[in-house]
Amino acid sequence: MRSLIPVVLSGGSGSRLWPLSREMYPKQLLALTGPQTMLQDTLARVTGISGAGAPIIVCNEAHRFMVAEQMRALSIAAAAIILEPVGRNTAPAVALAALQAVRIDPQSTIIVAPADHVIRDVNAFKRAAEVAVAEAMEGRLVTFGIVAHAPETGYGYIRRRASPGDDARSAYPVAEFVEKPPLETARQFVASGSYYWNSGIFVFQAARYLEELRHFAPDIFGVAVAALEAAKADLDFVRIDKAIFETSRSDSIDYAVMEKTHDAMVVPLDAGWSDVGSWASLCDALPSDEQGNVLTGDVLVHDVQDCYVHSTSRLVAAVGMQDHVIVETKDAVLVAPKDRVQDVRKLVDLLKKSARAESSLHREVFRPWGSYDSIDHGERYQVKHLSVNPGGVLSLQLHNKRAEHWVVVSGIARITCNERIFELKENESTYIPLGAKHRIENTGDQQLHIIEVQSGSYLGEDDIVRFEDNYGRKGTTA
Repeated sequence: MRSLIPVVLSGGSGSRLWPLSREMYPKQLLALTGPQTMLQDTLARVTGISGAGAPIIVCNEAHRFMVAEQMRALSIAAAAIILEPVGRNTAPAVALAALQAVRIDPQSTIIVAPADHVIRDVNAFKRAAEVAVAEAMEGRLVTFGIVAHAPETGYGYIRRRASPGDDARSAYPVAEFVEKPPLETARQFVASGSYYWNSGIFVFQAARYLEELRHFAPDIFGVAVAALEAAKADLDFVRIDKAIFETSRSDSIDYAVMEKTHDAMVVPLDAGWSDVGSWASLCDALPSDEQGNVLTGDVLVHDVQDCYVHSTSRLVAAVGMQDHVIVETKDAVLVAPKDRVQDVRKLVDLLKKSARAESSLHREVFRPWGSYDSIDHGERYQVKHLSVNPGGVLSLQLHNKRAEHWVVVSGIARITCNERIFELKENESTYIPLGAKHRIENTGDQQLHIIEVQSGSYLGEDDIVRFEDNYGRKGTTA
């Protein structure tokens, strides 16, 4: 059958794009470069390759419902959504996907793509992918090398092996992989024409990758096999056994396989690629105005040049700024010189050490049924805006330390409160006493909006006892 199966890796946290990107809502799930999210752009790109079938997604367990919803919005059905219980880099993650692909078709070829890259020229990518697939069908392990137009010290490089006058080839044997170089070395690489940026995009037969992984990294291979064999179906997801998978060492495809195999090939790709690894690179990937500024949202500037200014929820005004990044969200503001944006990760580390929720959560938190936004809070009270999707059902639950008041702003809610089941319409309200079993359902075809006022001695999200749940969360507080 020899099917082509796209594999999309969606496990990153994107901490260098804080405060927009956070652990529970990372950059691949955000619409940073256009109307679609980066994950959606990637899915559309890889499933658009000639002969491509349903994709396999490898994602963080915490992101599973958002990933599934974004796929549903594109009307793309997954061959599998594999839930990676802990991060172990790309070699183990791709091993899980390759094993799943072999179950679908033992002769399958997979194209592995990170979910958070930008590729402007999709047609050029598709042409390169066709070359890579042809090479992979011959048993080779192929990576894409980004044509370097300028020296870059933030990327690893791939040196091709080629003879003089061999520049017209569409694929080359790999001579070596090179770590991120100093600037002068990077200049030499670009001038030589024999080096490419390492894209982290691969094409190979699934069985061929597993063969090489078993040869060069048998420990990773063994853990992946055992973890997938012990996996359980959970709704539309493949839940990998955590106890087994976390015993795997962390390693990349490059280190585990590509640097060791004798069959590595590189296909040059010149398609407006960016890994969007920082605010500066995101700014470079977006169109700018006559002053070199990229302005998003409710932004007002005067005498500002070469800046990235992003507003999410309010007016952001700037005067006399140059080469800076300003990013506003509902609960945080970042201001940094462009040449220091790589240090944003250090801010995230500080937030984690201080146990601040802003490192992982936005003020608006997404759930499989919709979302809630914490509008206000104080001692013994909290106000939230609940937005429940059509057909969305919150779990049947109770709280031991808080009571709740609900006011329907728009839509119709079916309410369960202990033994009572009733409807609430616009401008109607109800009271949920402490300890009462309760749930909200949106049985309509429009979004349901509710204002929730909590009062009690403790208002944390872990004060939830779940009795029933449509999303497999019974007995959890997640």
